[in-house]
Amino acid sequence: MSDQQQTSPEEENAAAEAAAEQVTQAQVDEVQTVDAIQAEIENLSTQLSDAKDDVLRAQAEAQNARRRAEQDVEKAHKFGQEKLVGDLLPVIDNLERALENMDVEDEALKVVVEGIELTLKSFQDTLVKHKVEALNPEGEPFDPQLHQAMTMVPNPDVEPNTVINVFQKGYTLHGRLVRPAMVVVSKAP
Repeated sequence: MSDQQQTSPEEENAAAEAAAEQVTQAQVDEVQTVDAIQAEIENLSTQLSDAKDDVLRAQAEAQNARRRAEQDVEKAHKFGQEKLVGDLLPVIDNLERALENMDVEDEALKVVVEGIELTLKSFQDTLVKHKVEALNPEGEPFDPQLHQAMTMVPNPDVEPNTVINVFQKGYTLHGRLVRPAMVVVSKAP
């Protein structure tokens, strides 16, 4: 054996320790790498979960916005005629007043009365077709959401807060009040 090939037992121990240290360091590095990878996986899983939540929220928000837009369009269709209806109601009032003040027994006015009645009926039918309903609350309890009290009159014949006279009919469009009924309400004597 040559000098270079012979090693002393101390050198062999030192070499074995160095090799063991290298293996141990490699194992430590491997464990640290595995821990780092697991931490990265957890981090990415959290990010994925957050991204999914954000997507669900965005979808829900978009669906709510679409639903609100559809409701707005529906309301616009339903109540877009509200101003026009409000402007036409005095015409009905005037036709009804004309009929109330005409002498229906007068033969000379029969044709005029009949024409006004037909015009009024046609007008009312058209409004009903477009979901406009008249409120004539005579004899009903007073409802401040639908009626406007013009005066209160003591009347022992009816319950207090009962509509005893209607000055002007009220109207609703698709259930929404366009004009309240102007009424006289009874009160306790």
